[in-house]
Amino acid sequence: MSDKTVLLVDDSRVARMMTAAMIERVRPGWRIVEAASGEAALTAAQGLPPDFVLLDVNMPGMGGLAAAERLRAEIPAARISLLTANIQDPVRRRAEEIGVGFLVKPLREADLRQFLECGQAPS
Repeated sequence: MSDKTVLLVDDSRVARMMTAAMIERVRPGWRIVEAASGEAALTAAQGLPPDFVLLDVNMPGMGGLAAAERLRAEIPAARISLLTANIQDPVRRRAEEIGVGFLVKPLREADLRQFLECGQAPS
């Protein structure tokens, strides 16, 4: 049985596969639940709840910022971070406003490890 659950949200199947493989290396045995959209993330989170959430920003339908805001309200104990190549200042500021972290793609293993250990994205 897994100690923790990570909800991994990205519309790119390849990005989810790469990130999931990295999570498995860093935290073997943790449960990884994947979702391809913000809407699917909200549905998946209802049955978990996740301990950690990694969300891409740019996705069809509900994007990562909107999903993060909803998840923050519905699951306040979850550690949530955006995981995105979209490093624009307005995105960073909005993430900060809603109380979620910010990890940059391509994801570095050290940054993922820090997030999964402390619940905080590197500054």
